[in-house]
Amino acid sequence: MAKARVNSKFRENIRIKRDEPIVTAVDVRPCAQPGCKEEGAFRVPKSRDELSRYTWLCLAHARAHNESWDYFKGMSERDIESFRNDAVTGHRPTWPLGKRAARLHNPLGAFHFDEHFGGEPGEAPKPHRPERQVTRVQLTAFDTLNLEPSATLNEIKARYKELVKRFHPDANGGDRGAEERLKQVIKAYGVLRASGLT
Repeated sequence: MAKARVNSKFRENIRIKRDEPIVTAVDVRPCAQPGCKEEGAFRVPKSRDELSRYTWLCLAHARAHNESWDYFKGMSERDIESFRNDAVTGHRPTWPLGKRAARLHNPLGAFHFDEHFGGEPGEAPKPHRPERQVTRVQLTAFDTLNLEPSATLNEIKARYKELVKRFHPDANGGDRGAEERLKQVIKAYGVLRASGLT
């Protein structure tokens, strides 16, 4: 079988020194454990505070290190709970929903803005009217607060605050009628909260 000839303008410029060894010896990293003569082929973090800095250990010492490793050692219960809560979001900052919403810049009018975005950019967003199926108890609660069942979350909360201020005994000189009405308002709001509408 004939060898295929390689036609390359660089073929003549390639020089290989035949006296150089093809495989060079790799430096062997020793285990960081004092007195150990094994190769340190496994990296382990130095400490909880220096997770990006490593110590190189042999297999036996790396295994022993991993078995005794306790990330939370020396932390209080409050610190551990705080770490667990932050781990839910990957230890990244979060903001309340809607506080940092980005507005879409639409200089050419290429995008259609519906009622969820408040029409064109710069307009105040229109409240989203939820369509919900309500029970008789929930309907009574809405009637007590003098609201429609399609009221938004903010409207429910605002009406509750308004009625509590209006019927509070301190604002009505201890009037029993106002006190009874306040109890009804609190009960109605409790029904809506328990049903997940607020």
